Amino acid sequence: MALRRMLHFVFKVGDRAKTATFYRDVLGMKVLRHEEFEEGCKATCNGPYDGKWSKTMVGFGPEDDHFVAELTYNYGVGEYQLGNDFLGLTLQSSQAVSNARRLGWPLTQVEEALYLTHAPGGYPFYIVDKDQPPHDPVQKVSLGVSDLHKSTHYWATLLGMTVMDKKENNKTVLLGFADSQCKLELRDVGGAVDHGTAFGRIAFSCPREQLPSIEALMRKENQKILTPLVSLDTPGKATVEVVILADPDGHEICFVGDEAFRQLSAVDPKGNELLDKAMAEDKSDEWFAKHDKQKAAA
Repeated sequence: MALRRMLHFVFKVGDRAKTATFYRDVLGMKVLRHEEFEEGCKATCNGPYDGKWSKTMVGFGPEDDHFVAELTYNYGVGEYQLGNDFLGLTLQSSQAVSNARRLGWPLTQVEEALYLTHAPGGYPFYIVDKDQPPHDPVQKVSLGVSDLHKSTHYWATLLGMTVMDKKENNKTVLLGFADSQCKLELRDVGGAVDHGTAFGRIAFSCPREQLPSIEALMRKENQKILTPLVSLDTPGKATVEVVILADPDGHEICFVGDEAFRQLSAVDPKGNELLDKAMAEDKSDEWFAKHDKQKAAA
């Protein structure tokens, strides 16, 4: 399944300005593209919301060969409750450690050369204090599971990932589609997985021709399909096809046709400028303050 690749994790953010500071100034990621939408996504990319929202892709390099973050912002929603589903994103960058220290961004040393920090909203990030590698600095995404054996079967046998490492004692399994890609770590949380209201989503690409067979396999195995094969239009860009699944713990998984996605995900040199413009034009914080109200909590 080497033709499949890990693409991004979707984070719901309540404060775009603080979030932009974290990804751009602390981690050192770049804005790859930014889009504004007037109504909710057909594939619920922004969650169960129908209103205006935005999507910002950030990463250390193009989505063609880097694992990136998709930041979705729903206008009018100021915070999301975290669960124990997303357990962290690990990246290697001594520059990010020094950026955090310089900016006074909280860092906790977990072990030698490994630090824990948090994105706005509370999402955990682990930073390995070593030089940034020439390829993608993002090493792995960690998700909580309630039954490691069942989850390993789902991700390896049904979705075709390779088990790259298994630690029985601390109940973790590391999987991937290729050595050169970001990995997925499954960690047994010793009980039910709670997605809170921030429930994320992990995305993969595969050749477009594989999408119907992925859906058919999930039907045959009585696994959950959240969104059957659907086409998503982005004005002025490629139309992509996606299938959205849920694993045994309800982790949302999006498979997208690779050929069209590579066109859709081309880096927009104006991405940074578009994000800054959108944040400057978003007067929602001022409106809520003026009317002595608080933004909704999801």
